[in-house]
Amino acid sequence: MTTPTSALRFVIVTGMSGAGRRTACHTLEDLGWYVVDNLPPQLLPELAQIARERDFAQVAVGLDVRTRSAFQQIPTAFDALGRNGVVPQILFLDADDAAIVRRQESVRRPLPLQGEGGLLDGAGRERRLLATLRASADLVIDTSNLNVHQLSDRVAHVFGSGDDPDIQFTLMSFGFKNGVPIDADMVFDVRFLPNPHWVADLRPQTGLSQAVSSYVLGHAEATAFLDHATELLTVVKPGYVREGKRLATVAVGCTGGKHRSTAMAVELARRLRNAGIVTQVLHRDLGKE
Repeated sequence: MTTPTSALRFVIVTGMSGAGRRTACHTLEDLGWYVVDNLPPQLLPELAQIARERDFAQVAVGLDVRTRSAFQQIPTAFDALGRNGVVPQILFLDADDAAIVRRQESVRRPLPLQGEGGLLDGAGRERRLLATLRASADLVIDTSNLNVHQLSDRVAHVFGSGDDPDIQFTLMSFGFKNGVPIDADMVFDVRFLPNPHWVADLRPQTGLSQAVSSYVLGHAEATAFLDHATELLTVVKPGYVREGKRLATVAVGCTGGKHRSTAMAVELARRLRNAGIVTQVLHRDLGKE
């Protein structure tokens, strides 16, 4: 038997049919992960053992509702993985019903649980079956408004480093006018800050510019908010780790996602990194204005 020389990072890729699971799996494969798609859950412990014997560092497994009743075996399989020192991360791909119907109609394929009903019937059955798994996911990505390239970029953004930190925060700036991210673990609203949109010289710039950043961060309320937000995330971090959560998305929103949220997300990420927390930044709506 081969003695493993590195820790095993084990990711479950699952979610709604039509939400992009295959795209996520292909992206991980391109990043050098060993990927197995549609494996029966009861075989997860065996796969982890084989991966360790062959000294694989990163393994991803695609699970979808085609396994149907085998989904009942997931808790048992996860328990077996845990007893062997493997803590799987769950990446859940989601999308709203309109996006799923549009995508399935474009490829002219029924949903796995559709039966004699329509696409919405099939989507509803999937959501009920996957509800517990979604609730326990480490990372949920809403792909409703993402194309395949944007989804690949998001997956690579999170899983491309090859590191396995105790927890990784993603700070996502967004605009409330484009909707609150459904894949966020926490949502912060920074619309209480003065809006650079109403300053003529700052309006065409973004929160990534020094001028806008200085304007936003120069207010006492911004400093107080950042102090409290940094403290809050530092407090919840050990609890997330204790509960096995390795990925967390913190959304920071303003009206359009161009000025305040962008500047505040960048600064909050800087503070978290200074506190020793692995943090990445994603600007969801930058460029949409």
